[in-house]
Amino acid sequence: MSIPVIFVAVYFLLVVLLGILSWFKIKTPADYYVAGKKARLIPVSGSLLATILGGSAILGTIELSQSTGWAALWFLFCAALGLFVLAPLAKYVSRYGKFTLPGLLGHFFGERARFIASIIIPIAWLGIVGAQIIAAAKILSGLEIISYSNAAIFSGVVFLLYTLAGGQVSILKTDTLQSILIVAGLAALTIFASRTPEAAGMPKLNAEALFTDSFSGIDLLILILTYSVTFVVGPDIYSRVFCAKDEKTATRSILIVAFLLLPISFVLTYLGIFSGQTNGEEIISFAQHLLPDWFYGLFIAALLSAVMSSADTTLLTSSLILSELFHKDMEERNALQLTRIFIVILGSLSIVIALFVTSILQSLLLALTFFSGAFVVPMLAGLLKLKVVNKQVTSAILAGGFVALAGKLINLWAASTLGNLVIILAFAVNALFLFVSLSQRKKE
Repeated sequence: MSIPVIFVAVYFLLVVLLGILSWFKIKTPADYYVAGKKARLIPVSGSLLATILGGSAILGTIELSQSTGWAALWFLFCAALGLFVLAPLAKYVSRYGKFTLPGLLGHFFGERARFIASIIIPIAWLGIVGAQIIAAAKILSGLEIISYSNAAIFSGVVFLLYTLAGGQVSILKTDTLQSILIVAGLAALTIFASRTPEAAGMPKLNAEALFTDSFSGIDLLILILTYSVTFVVGPDIYSRVFCAKDEKTATRSILIVAFLLLPISFVLTYLGIFSGQTNGEEIISFAQHLLPDWFYGLFIAALLSAVMSSADTTLLTSSLILSELFHKDMEERNALQLTRIFIVILGSLSIVIALFVTSILQSLLLALTFFSGAFVVPMLAGLLKLKVVNKQVTSAILAGGFVALAGKLINLWAASTLGNLVIILAFAVNALFLFVSLSQRKKE
């Protein structure tokens, strides 16, 4: 057995053991959902960064930069932009919310809005969880000891069991260390890559390189509308805010992570372009060529930890949202048991998705597009205390989400320009239902 494989085996064993140990430390449902709402600055910041730097961000950025070059910088730049917008709003999220985003929507717009959000978000978020399993499977299959399909099943089962047992207690304890591991690993890999002969042929970074034939200004606008906004209004992001001990901690954590994402974006894009210079190798392959065996093993463990931290947060949040449909008081023990049942169901469905959809960005962006079209405008309206037509909030959510999804499908399989225009239209349709009384206009 090689050194990297040993590191991976030890990592998975530690993850499972940590989940089991955390099981015994959970005293109340709130401990499981939001770690008792007692988390301080470093754990919240570390957990937020680890959640964002899942497989979809790391491997997705590298995958994008292989085809678009330095324009891939916009991917995490857009994530940072979303966090900068969220920072001044975080105090309201913390003040009015308790466990989930639908609960917050219910506070603003009533039971119908909460109900429809609780149905739609877990379905849309299956693609996000699936993207993390895809990333983990690509990492494991890159070691050439297991096939992609078997790797998807194995990694999916491990993170499912870990989430089932530990909840937020274990997530917050490990995420900071995982963030340090992945940032250190990426930095080291970048240093090794910069010392190779291939680095001399890297394309220059300049203003012209930020937009290409495959990534235009319109593409950036769509990325902002479908990706940036999910960091302003995102169930996984809000789950970190709900864990913070106070509003100041939540705001500061968001700002810290937003600034950290900027240099990390440069590192990931550089590595993606470098891999394109070396026959388009996956990050696992060229990391193996650059790093000593022991460092390579740590690097693989760090990548897996980033994927796991993002996957378990998203899976737990989705399951908690579904549980709220059946329990008004989530502090009940029965509610916790139901949450764990939903973790098994949603985790299993995500594994199936990973077996049939192998593109990280495709899985990620389909889910995010539907979510952003449905919920961004209503949530911002609620947080900013704008006056809306309450009877039409549900219609706004459904219309915006399905129009945005239709636009993304058109973008992927038909005409990209038309698809982008439809996605932009989705936000206008959402706002129309939200702010204009259609029934009143009919009477007139």
